[in-house]
Amino acid sequence: MKKHTSSEAILLLEDGTMYKGKSLGRIGTSGGELCFNTGMTGYQEIFTDPSYYGQIVVNTVSHVGNYGVQHQEVESDKIQINGLVCKDFSHHFSRKTAEGSLQDYFEKAGVVGICEIDTRSLVRHIRDKGAMNAIVSSEITDVEELRKRLAEVPSMAGLELSSHVSTPEIYHMVPEEVKYKVAVLDLGVKRNSLNNFMQRGCEVKVYPFNTPFEEMEKWNPDGYFISNGPGDPAATRDAVNSVKQILEKEKPMFGICMGHQVLAQANGIATYKMHNGHRGLNHPVKNLLTGRSEITSQNHGFVVDMEQLKNHPEVEITHINLNDNTVEGMRMRTKPAFSVQYHPESSPGPHDSTYLFDEFVALLEKSKNKV
Repeated sequence: MKKHTSSEAILLLEDGTMYKGKSLGRIGTSGGELCFNTGMTGYQEIFTDPSYYGQIVVNTVSHVGNYGVQHQEVESDKIQINGLVCKDFSHHFSRKTAEGSLQDYFEKAGVVGICEIDTRSLVRHIRDKGAMNAIVSSEITDVEELRKRLAEVPSMAGLELSSHVSTPEIYHMVPEEVKYKVAVLDLGVKRNSLNNFMQRGCEVKVYPFNTPFEEMEKWNPDGYFISNGPGDPAATRDAVNSVKQILEKEKPMFGICMGHQVLAQANGIATYKMHNGHRGLNHPVKNLLTGRSEITSQNHGFVVDMEQLKNHPEVEITHINLNDNTVEGMRMRTKPAFSVQYHPESSPGPHDSTYLFDEFVALLEKSKNKV
């Protein structure tokens, strides 16, 4: 394993706050929205989650990189984050099954980062001031130049990003025994969501983010899955229009994260940007239908408007966040459609929420029997 030599690095926030530390990954400069993830493990799944596209991630866990990387722990075909901030970055790894170091992984992908800074101070700052844009550099020491470059980083509000992470063409996955056909609208889908369908006998056909409903319906699927993804849900108009048509057809539909927000938009319910979002694999959620609580994996910076949902005649709330009482799930009252804000594929995270895939399969079965 080659020895890595760190250089000086700077993290500059848009409110002028600055941290100095050591470089990690590739030497370079990168900007994006700065957000923090509270998970204690699963860093490779986090870095390859398409919902993080355009963001610089702060890992609150002290050590990152200590168990290396391996190919089966990716959630997409590349690293999606714009940069990494952490306390201790390990250039060495101890897991025998690892295929390489996180440093080499970042260098090959061109990811820029900074370590050896006080991440506790940084996270408290973001928690109080809110998520904001930032820039990290291991090549530019002129703070004025960094300020100029940071001013060019677009705000996440109003930004459509699914087009950057969605599949460019349709692809197909078929289990050994096919029970159902599920059309997946790919707004930034994670591999483990598709794996969960395959494990339950669902043949899946994955479509680009802007595929018209008519095109997906030609395959005659038993139901639709609207995936997670990055950016502002209000800017994802093609997906909103498709979901409206799915609801009119009354086909079973399951949405997660961005898909959840798109379902809200399709029903005229607003979404808005949160103060600092929910990101981690330890967020408590209560299922209002069963009274049970679950620990969930989350990654979102936008949320559905609670008051508009409560006053909507066709939609009801099913799950709430026990930290801040925001909307975590909803369902249609008269149509076979439901959604959750969090990530039930749980990769990384506890598996408390995988029952939601079973509930969707039950909807598919009920719909087929009705026909």
